[in-house]
Amino acid sequence: MDTLLYFLFTAAYMGLVIGGLRRQRSWNFMSFIYLVLLGLIYDNGMIALGKFIGEGPLLENLSLLRFWSHAFLTPALVLFSYGALHEAGVEWSRKRIVGIAAIFYTAALIIAELLLETIGMELMIEKEYGVLRYVSADPASGPPIMVLLVSVVLLAAGAILWKRRGWKWMLVGAVVMTIGSAVPIPVESSAATNAFELFLLAALVSTKVHLERRHDT
Repeated sequence: MDTLLYFLFTAAYMGLVIGGLRRQRSWNFMSFIYLVLLGLIYDNGMIALGKFIGEGPLLENLSLLRFWSHAFLTPALVLFSYGALHEAGVEWSRKRIVGIAAIFYTAALIIAELLLETIGMELMIEKEYGVLRYVSADPASGPPIMVLLVSVVLLAAGAILWKRRGWKWMLVGAVVMTIGSAVPIPVESSAATNAFELFLLAALVSTKVHLERRHDT
């Protein structure tokens, strides 16, 4: 069952990329969302294909790339958040120092994730709910620092957009993702919680489309 879910998630993220590009008005900082989506396509796709590739060095190396792409691409959500505020016309976000701070913050998150989680990572095989994949042999006891700090930015930016421009869906997506990651769900699946992540990314793509359309009117 989980294999099917991961294939569906992969297809859904591909749909978000195609739909977002077709409705895009301009390339801007919000366009970093496509890098995040490509990382999620790879992540879910590799998990879905795991049992077909089979246990061994090939799948292990492909799985390691999942963690490296997560470290480099997920922090780009900070740049997306900055771009959303900028596109919405939030005055202070248009200051040069804010853009520089967003870039340095993103770089700091990437470095932190690499040093604390990714470099030197040892993997072990996991077989669960019909899925075969490689996971960290030393899993963290809680959410990685990088994910928490990215979530703070998404929540803050979403709240500002709702207050200043009446657009609530970025905040709703970030809240749903945060709650979904923190609260255990009593279902026989390791893939079900990924639905919250998909909801967030769909909300962010919708935010991009909405703000660009609003900017043109």
